[in-house]
Amino acid sequence: MDRDVQERIAANEGVFREINEGIVRGGWPGEEDAPTGFRCECARLGCNLVLELTVTTYERIRAHPRRFVVAPGHEQSGAEAVIETSPGYVVVEKLGEAGEIAAGTDPCD
Repeated sequence: MDRDVQERIAANEGVFREINEGIVRGGWPGEEDAPTGFRCECARLGCNLVLELTVTTYERIRAHPRRFVVAPGHEQSGAEAVIETSPGYVVVEKLGEAGEIAAGTDPCD
């Protein structure tokens, strides 16, 4: 996968990651374990799927800057590896150059 494609994928995913970080910041104290809707953080153009998981789970996933939460089937082979599979979502970790780009654009760093 060439660098331009990896940069586009990372930029798309970074936008959804920022939206989801805003969801976490806007939550009420004590609601960390309530089901919450998060945007799929995949690189698919036009994807608007909402994934249901808790804020606690999302924060655990996002503690690693190369990890993203995506809908099942939205993984990008060659650019990421599946780390965890749960009903309704998959956790992927960016590899190689895509991982470096993802880590460099992490709003939590």
